[in-house]
Amino acid sequence: MFTESVPKHCHSLLDSAYNYLVSNGYINFGVAPEIKEKIPVEPSSNKLRVLVIGAGLAGLAAARQLMRLGFRVTVLEGRKRAGGRVYTKKMEGGAGNRISASADLGGSVLTGTLGNPLGILAKQLGSLLHKVRDKCPLYRLDGNSVDPEIDMKVEADFNRLLDKASRLRQLMGEVAMDVSLGSALETFWRVYWDSGNAEAMNLFNWHLANLEYANASLLSKLSLAFWDQDDPYDMGGDHCFLPGGNGRLVQALVENVPILYEKTVHTIRYGSDGVQVLAGSQVFEGDMVLCTVPLGVLKSGSIKFIPELPQRKLDAIKRLGYGLLNKVAMLFPYVFWETDLDTFGHLTDDSSSRGEFFLFYSYATVAGGPLLIALVAGEAAHKFESMPPTDAVTKVLQILKGIYEPKGINVPEPIQTVCTRWGGDPFSLGSYSNVAVGASGDDYDIMAESVGDGRLFFAGEATIRRYPATMHGAFLSGLRETAKMAHCANARALRMKVKVGKIPSKNAYSCASALTDLFREPDLEFGSFSVIFSWKNPDPKSPSILRVTFNDPRKKNHGDQPHSNKRLFEQLQSHFNQQQQLHVYTLLTRQQVLDLREVRGGDEMRLNFLCEKLGVKLIGRKGLGSTADSVISSIKAERGIRKQTSTFSASKLVYKLLMKLCGILKRYFKAKNRNFEAENDQKGENSA
Repeated sequence: MFTESVPKHCHSLLDSAYNYLVSNGYINFGVAPEIKEKIPVEPSSNKLRVLVIGAGLAGLAAARQLMRLGFRVTVLEGRKRAGGRVYTKKMEGGAGNRISASADLGGSVLTGTLGNPLGILAKQLGSLLHKVRDKCPLYRLDGNSVDPEIDMKVEADFNRLLDKASRLRQLMGEVAMDVSLGSALETFWRVYWDSGNAEAMNLFNWHLANLEYANASLLSKLSLAFWDQDDPYDMGGDHCFLPGGNGRLVQALVENVPILYEKTVHTIRYGSDGVQVLAGSQVFEGDMVLCTVPLGVLKSGSIKFIPELPQRKLDAIKRLGYGLLNKVAMLFPYVFWETDLDTFGHLTDDSSSRGEFFLFYSYATVAGGPLLIALVAGEAAHKFESMPPTDAVTKVLQILKGIYEPKGINVPEPIQTVCTRWGGDPFSLGSYSNVAVGASGDDYDIMAESVGDGRLFFAGEATIRRYPATMHGAFLSGLRETAKMAHCANARALRMKVKVGKIPSKNAYSCASALTDLFREPDLEFGSFSVIFSWKNPDPKSPSILRVTFNDPRKKNHGDQPHSNKRLFEQLQSHFNQQQQLHVYTLLTRQQVLDLREVRGGDEMRLNFLCEKLGVKLIGRKGLGSTADSVISSIKAERGIRKQTSTFSASKLVYKLLMKLCGILKRYFKAKNRNFEAENDQKGENSA
């Protein structure tokens, strides 16, 4: 559209702008036919291999975008399905299963449509979104509607409480980071508004439950300072349902994406030469890996990173909150509730269970059948995890009967029910993230940081500061990481190009020769391992060079124990006969060397310690790089001084010994001379 209106001499600028917008996922993403045509049928043979862990919205968005850019992509998913925490279940029943509905058991509401990428995907699928209507009547314990005037007054008071809490945190400054939103709100309520009116108190608790639903957190754990740090970036427009469920988006995104299901990842290794992902007994290798697992999984430590993640990221994982929301989905034989609304609420007089079935969503207009979903938030969501499903459904039906039967409306038995257990799902361990007490929006940025010099990347709703805890946030984070991976790949390719174009320097050859000379007299030697390091620098973190010799006929290992790395060790040995040796190297700190020396069980156990515990990969001399060259040069220079010093010291010692001997001889001859003179005097006297 723009090409004809832009002067030809500016077309290169137009191409640059276009490529920038496409590679960053700002335009032309999604599932439209014109976009799908751009995905190469076969990835470029020279393109890098990317492993994506998790087939949720973040993983799928990244995988499709990476494929469009020509990368070779493999997605590893632990479940038997794609979508992650977006899960649309087909519910059906009745005679011949003629009654059915699509129930969103996970992410369900598109929160804002202006600029929302999922709204764009829905348009590409030719689907009109359904606006969630504002009407939301609230019902008391006895089933009667709450007085509209009291309802409006308490809502206004509640909003004023939030304003007061906002002003309080401004006055408190950094101290507000250590205070919970819940303690501030409940204190203000008791001081300013608590009139002893039971209905008002129940309404206040309903609004607290609604806030806990929005944040998937107990208010007592939510940060007063930063709980709403993402509010300025809310997508404008209406909150909407996607007819047929959000599973339609997932179904469209998985098309032609290579996904391996039921692959539970337990280890991610990353280093300068690439990545390894271990799922069960299988090992997947690539150039880069994108981890999109939920924050709850990262918190659990079920995935081991080798080497360990930076402390900065570990602290962010620990600080951020990750809460719970559960649902009871019920398919009825017919719609018995009002059809002019999409939500209605229910009050309780027990503040500890205020989130239990406090809000109902009607999906009858979008799910294809008479479907109601009851929400369980806050403390009640955690208790719900261990509640028998039959008890949960009984409680929900009691609430519904209390509301509708006094009006003469019969509440039928549901045809099918489903109770979620997101907290017990090993692939989610919760619902979505929040800013807990002690955390801030900065932690989302830290979560998004890549690790290992452009090898390990992170995406998901808990990695995006502006749109956390949302489906569109997860999707956008996948596009963001694709751009970062493409940038890193291009930068790495450029560095390699420059490196290939260089002629090896004389310094490189001299360092290789020096390394061989230095290892003729290693500073430490144990088994097939030898080490050189600087004696001048006693710092435990100072660098050392470790060499492992395979098939050294001088050394026999007698303390070997059966181990998983024994086979690897033997395979490497078998490549070389007794007359031929293979030397491989790595850089370690001095402390790591000492720890390695203390490992018992022979060379196989030491090799296992290197690979598993330290996450080290052994490489050839050329792979050591410039850091090792500087270490080699400094050790060589130091040894030269030591040799000169030792030669000088030896000469000095000989000189001292000679001087001492001279002194002894001098004293001996003096004594001898005195004795001689005395003897002569005695002879003279005798003769006289």
